[in-house]
Amino acid sequence: MHNLSSSNTGDFTLLGIPGLEQYHVWISIPFCFVYLVATVGNGILLYLIAVERSLHAPMFFFLSMLAMTDLILSTTCVPKTLTIFWRGPQKIGFPGCLTQLFFLHYSFVLDSAILLAMAFDRYVAICSPLRYTTILTPGTSVKIVLGISLRSFCVIVPCVFLANRLPFCRTRIIPHTYCEHIGVARLACADISINIWYGFCVPSMTVISDVILIAVSYTLILCAVFRLPCRDARHKALGTCGSHVCVILMFYIPAFFSILAHRFGHNVPHTFHILFANLYVVIPPALNPIVYGVKTKQIRDKVILLFKLKSV
Repeated sequence: MHNLSSSNTGDFTLLGIPGLEQYHVWISIPFCFVYLVATVGNGILLYLIAVERSLHAPMFFFLSMLAMTDLILSTTCVPKTLTIFWRGPQKIGFPGCLTQLFFLHYSFVLDSAILLAMAFDRYVAICSPLRYTTILTPGTSVKIVLGISLRSFCVIVPCVFLANRLPFCRTRIIPHTYCEHIGVARLACADISINIWYGFCVPSMTVISDVILIAVSYTLILCAVFRLPCRDARHKALGTCGSHVCVILMFYIPAFFSILAHRFGHNVPHTFHILFANLYVVIPPALNPIVYGVKTKQIRDKVILLFKLKSV
């Protein structure tokens, strides 16, 4: 009983990517570069949206939320991952592990909700342009952000409590670069069926419902776009929506692979699974500002102007 009651006081050891330990230093080079791109790119995006009055619209407000959430997602995992790559296996306390677990899953679910809000924004802008300013007022945009933030918090907080209640009396070695719910739960010497089913079903169903609503929104948007009489208007609408679709695909495809591999991918090599799980926390945050910078004319023009002023 003493061992079980005090089982949550020790440290865990993060091993990195099992099977690729001899390549950790080389793997760290692209990881570090992509993380810097994510940090600088999202920082520039947030700066431009904050200082440019022409970007003070609901679409860019949601985009700034996406940039902040991406920074949380990548910063929660990548610095610790780079430390493992450079210095070998690293210890992390149980409170630190729970904190990393929470922010990892919270930012993922919140990212999904923000993509849904952006799809709704594009739906109103293209399908009901005359009512756009009356439907998506600044107050409404703030309420949407508060609502999706609260929803994401309520979905993920039970995962923290479910992990915290577990006794860890066996190994404390995590063959991963960061703490995530199911990976930590599988180290417990107790029944973890509720962890598995809640951790898989509730966040997954929440994200899947977002995906379905996003798909419905963009189907209606495409129907409206192809009915537009002006070719320039069609190209502009498709260009804006194209950037959103690129970001959506980059976010969901690797994330769903990682989730499904945890639950059903028993034949997926563990090394490949861990490597892919690391990609989805670093690649989308780095590519999002690049895609929006290239595809969205307002941001592209402001970025060019910013660098011109810097060079002068």
